[in-house]
Amino acid sequence: MGAQDLSSPFDEVFSRENTGSVKFDARKAVFGREDVIPLWVADTDFAAPEAVTQALVQRAQHPAYGYSLFPDGLYQSLIDWFRARHNWTIDRASIQMAPGVVPTLHAAAMAYAAEGEGIIIQPPVYPPFFSSIRKTGRRVVENPLKVRDGRYVMDLEHLEQCASQPDVRVLFLCSPHNPVGRVWRVEELEGVLDIARRHQIVVISDEIHADLGFSDRLPHTMLDTLARPDDPLLTTVAPSKTFNIPGMGLSRRKDLLAELRRVFDTADMVHCNPFSAAAFEAGYRDGGPWLDAMMAYVQSNRDRTMAFVAERIPRLGITDPDGTYLLWFDCRGLGLSDGDLKRFFVEQAGVGLNPGISFGEPGQGFMRLNLGSSWSVLELALSQIEAAVRSLPSAT
Repeated sequence: MGAQDLSSPFDEVFSRENTGSVKFDARKAVFGREDVIPLWVADTDFAAPEAVTQALVQRAQHPAYGYSLFPDGLYQSLIDWFRARHNWTIDRASIQMAPGVVPTLHAAAMAYAAEGEGIIIQPPVYPPFFSSIRKTGRRVVENPLKVRDGRYVMDLEHLEQCASQPDVRVLFLCSPHNPVGRVWRVEELEGVLDIARRHQIVVISDEIHADLGFSDRLPHTMLDTLARPDDPLLTTVAPSKTFNIPGMGLSRRKDLLAELRRVFDTADMVHCNPFSAAAFEAGYRDGGPWLDAMMAYVQSNRDRTMAFVAERIPRLGITDPDGTYLLWFDCRGLGLSDGDLKRFFVEQAGVGLNPGISFGEPGQGFMRLNLGSSWSVLELALSQIEAAVRSLPSAT
């Protein structure tokens, strides 16, 4: 891609401090200092779409904020968005609103597996995949991704072995994958569905990054568009990554939704926040042009970052992503332990990243960086990383 237009609204840098932002206001607690450049939590530092802001202002101008319903317009904007963007037709009756993807993972673990039974994950993967299983008393079954020709792929042969265990009930699929940025190919997804059918495994497909594909790569395929009507599949999506606003679960199988709803009802988990609903509806209804511009900017950030690292920090590697605004840094060439690696980036580079080890054992020696900031912020962070790496002894 060419150079970014310096007049882009995504070039704007504004303070998020003292707004209750986890990414900024938790730096002291997480990194031990407040002055690191925060490139960790998976949200962006971009201003929300104007349509979202206006919807929130309009809702705030009504003086009553009491108990609320999910409005019809919200459902319709969601249905229209996925039909237009992903060629996915959703029946309204198949939609279950939820407080977010992570609570849905917890609820799904309880709904579809008994205590002690197994749930498959594919590390390195989003840390709540681990915690939602362990906290609910279920058993983590790991089907690690493999690296082939510098690219992460699913180990479907090993997945079959995992699924064939008699007490394994569920697969948590991350699609697109966080943190490695893979957009899975149709044949890979069909392989997952075939295995699930053979072994009667419920697939929970976390597709929260579905909208964040790059224009120079294959588009994301919603797993449900490949499924049969009787496949045990639940898809979770949310506008939280797309527009920085928090989710829901969707399934063709009414019996699956009934089990999920039972858990939600038991925990009294689902309530409608009128502001979230207003933002949600506006984003899906009017946020398309903003998203296209944002992803073009992030794609340029990806290309610039990869070029910077290749030219100026060759001891670091990057897994070239198909989508998301996340980069998976291979830091094994620095010769540091995982504990030393986190300290190095904080204390020597002044940058706050996610340690790869938090994504499971296959993440040892890696760090995750968030591209969802202005290029000026990323360039400063990369320059600080470059200087810090130069201060290390040469690799032996």
